Amino acid sequence: MESAALSRIGLAGLAVMGQNLALNIADKGFPISVYNRTTSKVDETLDRASEEGKLPVSGQYSPRDFVLSIQRPRSVIILVKAGAPVDQTISALSEYMEPGDCIIDGGNEWYQNTERRIVEAEKKGLLYLGMGVSGGEEGARNGPSLMPGGSFQAYNNVKDILEKVAAQVEDGPCVTYIGEGGSGNFVKMVHNGIEYGDMQLISEAYDVLKNVGGLSNDELAEIFTEWNRGELESFLVEITSDIFRVKDEFGDGELVDKILDKTGMKGTGKWTVQQAAELSVAAPTIAASLDCRYLSGLKEERENAAKVLEEAGLKEDIGSASRGIDKKRLIDDVRQALYASKICSYAQGMNLLRAKSVEKEWGLNLGEMARIWKGGCIIRAVFLDRIKKAYQRNPNLASLVVDPDFAKEMVQRQAAWRRVVGLAISAGISTPGMCASLAYFDTYRRARLPANLVQAQRDLFGAHTYERTDRPGAYHTEWTKLARKGN
Repeated sequence: MESAALSRIGLAGLAVMGQNLALNIADKGFPISVYNRTTSKVDETLDRASEEGKLPVSGQYSPRDFVLSIQRPRSVIILVKAGAPVDQTISALSEYMEPGDCIIDGGNEWYQNTERRIVEAEKKGLLYLGMGVSGGEEGARNGPSLMPGGSFQAYNNVKDILEKVAAQVEDGPCVTYIGEGGSGNFVKMVHNGIEYGDMQLISEAYDVLKNVGGLSNDELAEIFTEWNRGELESFLVEITSDIFRVKDEFGDGELVDKILDKTGMKGTGKWTVQQAAELSVAAPTIAASLDCRYLSGLKEERENAAKVLEEAGLKEDIGSASRGIDKKRLIDDVRQALYASKICSYAQGMNLLRAKSVEKEWGLNLGEMARIWKGGCIIRAVFLDRIKKAYQRNPNLASLVVDPDFAKEMVQRQAAWRRVVGLAISAGISTPGMCASLAYFDTYRRARLPANLVQAQRDLFGAHTYERTDRPGAYHTEWTKLARKGN
């Protein structure tokens, strides 16, 4: 009788994401206990549970009552701000937990914090999962992409719940066991880095179409709607078309034109770029998108620079670049440039996942990562299915760029891609994401680079030695002495 009254799972932390995920779990038929330090949030969640279909949600008002209201072995999801609040919540709850119980952190946590907490939990006999959750508040309520890593036993304890709660696509729920340690958090971090790249590339496509093509917001809305029916079909392209349609309630025109051009960020993009540098993985598109967010924050400096450089004689050249432009061709070129740039960005993210997986021996399945991103998450896109298939064809694929299908598409699109980047450069419109993707493609595809000269320079000033193309071994040359001999 007692166990029948207990909840199947618990969730602590009832901000927007926590509330929505709790209601999603209850909606799928799993009785859930909820707890929040601020008790009004518990009441708010219970009210929503009642309004949204008398869902099986039990509100608890103390850590002890919360933990004891859950069936053994207990599984508790924590959705609080990353860092110290997670440690404080674990401390409050673990006091009442027993060996075999499990803590699941669903926040955007730094993966090494999760690895530390796994060790601390093990000392108390507790299991631990660090679970990336993507999809925003709507995804949390209706079906997110879930990336759980850590204890496999802990995953198995809640697998039935996670598979029902996750977004559903034709080849299964958007959740899988990622791997050991902090792998779930790391995969979510890279997902967010790819998201930075995607958003930057879309904003550049918008900038070129608006300022070189002279397209109105109405036309842009139609273009993005059309793109969302083809190879670019994705959540971000879909919502972009919606954004262009929203009128400004305080004046004429569309709201998008009234938004201050300063981008916020939470830190996962920075972590992605830092990890790429530490692992010696090139991620220029993601790095360019991060740099653009930094530069966008310098609003006053940029306004001042515009004035100073105008006074110094710099003239905007957008008008001359726009003259005689074939709008239809430009729109198609930008579509192709956006697609090719996205392939490079995703390739960089996947290579970063692989490098970390090798370092940590996580055994990440890259095709499965692409599959669970097909629904629920912010970067969900139709072409993720093709990425999944590319890694199924060849699990050891060096880069998406050299998958036979993607390679053909890159080659077909490169002329349009170069036209867009060239046009933007001549008009003085910055397209750092597209330029970084194109430079990545051009560098990666060249059998020989000018790195031979860099190695010669390093050997000259630092005796770092070099290798030769025609014979084995390491060599050092007295460059200056030989160059000036007889002069």
